[in-house]
Amino acid sequence: METLIAEDLALLLLDDDKGTMAASSVARPLFGGALLVELALSGAVEVAEKTGVWSSAKVRATGTAAPSDPLLAAALATVAKQPRSAQDLTNRIGKGVREQLLERLVDRGLLERREGRFLGLFPHTTWPAADAAHERAVRQRLQDVLVTGVDPDPRTAGLVALLAAVDQAHKVVDPDRLKARQVKRRAKDVAEGAWAADAVRDAVQAAQAAVTAAVVASTAATTAGGS
Repeated sequence: METLIAEDLALLLLDDDKGTMAASSVARPLFGGALLVELALSGAVEVAEKTGVWSSAKVRATGTAAPSDPLLAAALATVAKQPRSAQDLTNRIGKGVREQLLERLVDRGLLERREGRFLGLFPHTTWPAADAAHERAVRQRLQDVLVTGVDPDPRTAGLVALLAAVDQAHKVVDPDRLKARQVKRRAKDVAEGAWAADAVRDAVQAAQAAVTAAVVASTAATTAGGS
């Protein structure tokens, strides 16, 4: 089954039984980042050279044909309007993507949509697994890379980079005899490694940095709100 990196990411972050999602507070930039990574791997976007010491690197479209997938096509159309920072783009193209991904996965028979009420009062939707076979295959690829030490293909490396950005890489595999910090270290090495052409890797790492920044901002806001 062909899926987007963003769809695989959603499956990995969802609890198969409860149907709730980890890292939901940064879902918008995270899934925007996943679309950006997919576009980078296809060669549709690249990171432009910085124009000055104080300017940030911008992501721009390369002029390739629009992808057939509507989510990717919409994301590329946004990138093509003008070069923007990855942090800006992940928020722009990630708007509403989480919900679209979940509905697509329901349509494919991988998730089930369940409506309920939290505390018996507030409407609440969960997305438990309906068919976990594809997710198991994705987890096995991650297991091979993060625990066994197999060299990643570009797609798996991009997925690892996104999981590392939200501190979930060590939670989607069985660490076996490794400690969590060792799996995290491996995920960091994969994200920084020579698994793709420099232009692709630069774009993926820009997306990863944007998601990491969103996580830091979300954590700071939560801490400030609780103090």
